[in-house]
Amino acid sequence: MQKLEGDGLAFIHAGGTIHRKSLQQGEVLRVDTGCLVAMTSDVDYNIEMVKGVKTALFGGEGLFLATLRGPGTVWIQSLPFSRLASKVFAAAPQRSGGGSKDEGSIAGGLFDLLGGK
Repeated sequence: MQKLEGDGLAFIHAGGTIHRKSLQQGEVLRVDTGCLVAMTSDVDYNIEMVKGVKTALFGGEGLFLATLRGPGTVWIQSLPFSRLASKVFAAAPQRSGGGSKDEGSIAGGLFDLLGGK
C-alpha cells in the first residue's frame, strides 16, 4: 500500500476498466485484493479470508478479499496485472521443441509475439 498526499499531479497504473464507487456510511464492498486501485483515507480497509471451501476453490478471487467499509470513495480495476500477465502468457505462441536463433533475446520474443517468424 502506498499513501499519496499533498498538492500536485500523480499518475497511477491500473488495468482494464476503472470504476469509481462512492460508499455511503456503513456500506460494505468486498473485492478481490488485486482489483483495488485506490481509496480515500476515510474508508475502513480490512483483508478477510474467503468463507466456504467451494467459494475459495471455484470463486476465482483467491483465498482473500479486501473488505471496504464506507463512507468514502474507492477505485477498482477490472484487470489486475496478474490476470493480464496470465492472459498474455496464454495467448503467446508456444514452441514445440527446437528453438530459434533469437533465443534469449527480448527483441526476438517480442517479434515472435507480434506475428514474426
